[in-house]
Amino acid sequence: MSGSSAGKPPDDSGDDDRTQDRSAGSSRTPPASETPSRDAPDSDADGVTIDDDGVLRWFLRTDDETVMVARDILSSVAIVAVVGLLLFGVSGIWPPLVAVESGSMEPNMHKGDLIFVADEGRFAGDNAVAGTGVVTLENGQESSYEKFGNPGDVIIYRPNGNPAETPVIHRAHFWVEEGEHWVDTKASEEIVGDATCNEVATCPAEHAGFVTKGDANGGYDQYGNGISDIVKPEWVTGKAMFRIPWLGHVRLTFDKILGGMLAPTSPSSASLQGPTPATTPTPAGPDTAGPGLDGELAGIVGIASAGAGATVAIGRYRN
Repeated sequence: MSGSSAGKPPDDSGDDDRTQDRSAGSSRTPPASETPSRDAPDSDADGVTIDDDGVLRWFLRTDDETVMVARDILSSVAIVAVVGLLLFGVSGIWPPLVAVESGSMEPNMHKGDLIFVADEGRFAGDNAVAGTGVVTLENGQESSYEKFGNPGDVIIYRPNGNPAETPVIHRAHFWVEEGEHWVDTKASEEIVGDATCNEVATCPAEHAGFVTKGDANGGYDQYGNGISDIVKPEWVTGKAMFRIPWLGHVRLTFDKILGGMLAPTSPSSASLQGPTPATTPTPAGPDTAGPGLDGELAGIVGIASAGAGATVAIGRYRN
C-alpha cells in the first residue's frame, strides 16, 4: 500500500476539502454597507448633512420641503430688496414709489397708477425756483418744461408741514413771496373769479412758498380746498418723475384687505370753488374730485416677496 494514502479513507481526497472550504466561504453574508439613514435629522437623500457640510451649505442644497419654501421666500425678498435699494439710489428718497388712489390729477395720473418719485433737488428742469429743484407751472410755460401733460413739476408735500398728515401730490402752480397778495397778483381769474386777497385766509402769504393744485381740481390747495397753507420748500418731500399704469392696484388691494392698516389715514377736504377760507376743511363725498377718503395715494411701505411683499415700501398720499 502506498504511503501517500496512509491515514485517509479510501474515498476521501484533498480536492474535496478545498471544494468544501470554497463553498463554505461563498455562503458567508458580506458586511452591510454604511449608508446614511433617511430618518437622520441632519441628512438628506442626496447626502447633504449639517455636520459634514455646515448649516449654510445644507440650507442651500437640502431638498427638505420646509427649507425649500423658506429658501424661495428669502430669495424673493432679497431680489426685491436689491431693486428697492437701486430705486432709492436713483430717487434719493424713501419710498421711491406711490400708488394713485383718486382722480384729482386726471387725466395725467389715474387711479391705480404707480408713480416713481425723486428728491426735489434732483433732475431739476430749466427755470426752477431759486434754491429748489422745482419748476412751477408759471415758469414751465416760459421754458417749455412739462411733466405729466402740463407745464411745471408735480410735487409731494406735507400739508402745513405736519409730519402726522398724509402727504399730498399736486402740481406747483407758482411761487409767492412772504407778504405777497398772491390772489391779486398771480392767481388765475378762472379759479378765483372776483375774489380778493382779503377774502382768502392764506392771503397775504405768511411766508414764501408754492401755491399748488390738482390738475382735475377746481381750486388751489390754498384757496377753496382747505388742504394746506402756502407750501414751504422744506415741506416738499419729493417730485413725481414718471408713472407706470395699473401697478399701483397691488398696493391699493392690500390696503383694502388690511383695512387701511398699512398706513394711517388723514383728514380729507373737498374741492370747493369761490372764496372759501383755505383753513376750513370740508369732508369729501365719494364723487368729489380731489382729496377725500378716495383721494389718497398709497405710497411705498416696502416691496415684499412674491405677492404679499409688493406692498412693504408703499405709504399713503392724498391726491
